Amino acid sequence: MATLTYPEKNKHINTVPHYSVQLRKLAVGGMVLMIATIVAVVYLLPFGNMALLAVKNQDQIVESATGSIFPMQPETFEYNGETLDVYFVPMPDGTTRELALVNKGRRESEFIDPLNVEAGLIAWEGNWRGLDKPSTLAPQWSNFPDAWRMIDFPRLFGNTLAIAIIGMVGTLLSSICVAYAFARFPIPGKNILFIILIGTIILPGQVTLIPTYAFFASIGWTGSWLPLTVPHFFANAYNVFLLRQFFMTLPRELDEAAVIDGATPLQILLQIIIPLSWSAIITVGLFHFIFAWNDYFGPLIYLLGRPELQPISVGVQEFNFQYGARPELVQATSLMAMVLPLAIFFFAQKIFMRGVVLTGVDK
Repeated sequence: MATLTYPEKNKHINTVPHYSVQLRKLAVGGMVLMIATIVAVVYLLPFGNMALLAVKNQDQIVESATGSIFPMQPETFEYNGETLDVYFVPMPDGTTRELALVNKGRRESEFIDPLNVEAGLIAWEGNWRGLDKPSTLAPQWSNFPDAWRMIDFPRLFGNTLAIAIIGMVGTLLSSICVAYAFARFPIPGKNILFIILIGTIILPGQVTLIPTYAFFASIGWTGSWLPLTVPHFFANAYNVFLLRQFFMTLPRELDEAAVIDGATPLQILLQIIIPLSWSAIITVGLFHFIFAWNDYFGPLIYLLGRPELQPISVGVQEFNFQYGARPELVQATSLMAMVLPLAIFFFAQKIFMRGVVLTGVDK
């Protein structure tokens, strides 16, 4: 019997790299990277300006309007107990030297070489006012201890830390319990209750501001930390949503196995749910900590007239009102207030991003 054979197809057709497609992908990737870099630079420009302003003095701020944006300071030289200005002086041989001006004259001035004082005075003919001055980078680090002392930063830092930690503990305790109930318990009308809870997220805070303040004022809580901490012990819709979504990704078989072993719902929560949900729990804790650290309006209305209880957000704003003519001190204070939240976010970045991603993924 005759057998038919077909010529082998050219295997190189499918293996030839599509250079045009690769170049297109490379171009698109490069464009996306360039756009992301531009957006990041534009976003960080105000922070860079704030950092530069915090290490300048008044003269450097005025000079930066027409000169360098960096904290530069003209070079000087101490000679016979006097502080002399240093200039770029052109010499007869065509070179330029950095010399300190000793005796000023209309047509002839005398300079001294800071590197060779023993050589004596150097006479130079010309108008010294037209000479340029060399400058060096001179950041004013003293702005930070000055602002620390003037604003009483340790008190503000302690108040803010106490308010944030107390509220964070209350948020975690209440939100974990509520989210666990919505994720695991067969509550009648659970879906409707959850929808109502989520609906409170879109409720503007201005709507409940006056009734809430009137209630806290009627029970005598104004002028204390109670309105800023106690409400967080009653859960938050956003935090409950994040934790519930994460709890629902955990297999129910773990709960059933624990029930067979005689575990109670509380034991299941403490020994199974929480140990497997640390990324989401830490994320919720960070969310609240940053919120409490930056909260301005709440402490402003509830702690009015109680400066000893005010947090950093209110203290920095009042410092701005008092020392608006000293922008370098205001910016130094703002930078010090940002250090702790930035440090926490930097060190917990991996856990934070993992928690945010996993709460929205259904396994």
